[in-house]
Amino acid sequence: MTDSRPAPARHRGRLRPLSPLREHLREAFWFAPLLGCAGAVLLAGVTLWLDEQAVRVTVRETGTADDLVNFTTAAQSIVSTVSSAMLTFIGVVFSISLVSLQMAASQFSPRVLRLYVRSRLTKATFASCLATFVFTLLVQLGYEDTDDPALVISVPVASTLVALLLVFLSLGLFVLYVQATLRLLRVPHVIDRVTRESLSVLAGYRLLGPATGPAAGLLPPDGAAVQLLHEGHPGVLRGIDITRLVRLARRNGAVLHLVPRIGDFIAPGTPTVLVAGGTAPRPRRVAAALSIGVDRTMHQDLSFGFRQLVDIAIRALSPATNDPTTAVQAVDRIHQLLALLAPYEIGELRHRDAAGDVRLVQPVPEWPRTVELAFTEIRLCGADQPQVTRRLAAALGDLLRIAPEARCAPLLVQRALLQRAVEEHVTDPAGRAFALEPDRQGIG
Repeated sequence: MTDSRPAPARHRGRLRPLSPLREHLREAFWFAPLLGCAGAVLLAGVTLWLDEQAVRVTVRETGTADDLVNFTTAAQSIVSTVSSAMLTFIGVVFSISLVSLQMAASQFSPRVLRLYVRSRLTKATFASCLATFVFTLLVQLGYEDTDDPALVISVPVASTLVALLLVFLSLGLFVLYVQATLRLLRVPHVIDRVTRESLSVLAGYRLLGPATGPAAGLLPPDGAAVQLLHEGHPGVLRGIDITRLVRLARRNGAVLHLVPRIGDFIAPGTPTVLVAGGTAPRPRRVAAALSIGVDRTMHQDLSFGFRQLVDIAIRALSPATNDPTTAVQAVDRIHQLLALLAPYEIGELRHRDAAGDVRLVQPVPEWPRTVELAFTEIRLCGADQPQVTRRLAAALGDLLRIAPEARCAPLLVQRALLQRAVEEHVTDPAGRAFALEPDRQGIG
């Protein structure tokens, strides 16, 4: 259990605030390209206006627009070439993205596809390429089919320069996009990315501070609490708007006990909140503070980080792949996360209002369940791989030295199960001793 502390000025020490709109836009692939196209339309209007002003200034100062007319033919050729080539370039970028997604899903896990979908660089590359195409297309509409300087109203000087700048920007982003895509196709970088996101969630837990004992008196006896049922769409609980729920509980003079954990599937009629004291808020107000989606995210879900690392490891251990080294790399990061999590009491997060009163109690996976999630499937799939069992033995040995004594029981259970699994798969005594010898590199 973890207790959040009130701050003098505003409520601090809580998990990252949930913004459903921001989360939706980060996962939506249409927003950035659409924004880029809208910007291209505005930019085209501005540059066409500047082209008209350039002709007026030139005619006023020199009395003729002959020099600008000579520039028109070359400018039209450049912009037309950019417009036709950029559409093909967009197809290349899109093809690379599809191939990357397919390879990532088959090599790592379908859960890691979110790294590609949420990539800001990928969206910026698409937005830049589409903006360049739309800009050059609109600029060509402003061309004038005349060679008479007296009839010239505008010459695409500014439009051509802006088009060239957009081309250079698109090429630069494309180079960075290819580099980032190649990095995300390598196992160590994907594992590192998942770990860094998990650490950001873990940092929110650590900011909440250590536990202060059971929340006595917060939850009334059985039958005394009002149970609210979910009335929204079914889906996975991806996150909660802590600020809204705390404000809602304070307004009703109650304490809200969230029933499902982040990552649980919620169907209509599923209990979502137990209300202790005060008056029960409307279920729809509670549902408005819950982010429901089709899959899990890393926003407030530490277990999802472990889930992705475990999925990468067991996929690498499948007979079709047979890559124990990748599994060892995943165990390295699982070891890292558990070592950081070991000193902290989890199982319940308590969020307080500005007055310091507990208003929201949120369940999170306890230490034993987290240890089971981290090791069970990898142990079952890698019991016949000495490289994996040696790395698991080293991780469990280190965690037993790091974790407080009260938290060693689940680790001891996992070590005993590892020994039993190795004994079932390795009949030779020398081979069993080798497979159970702790080694941080597996088999160096």
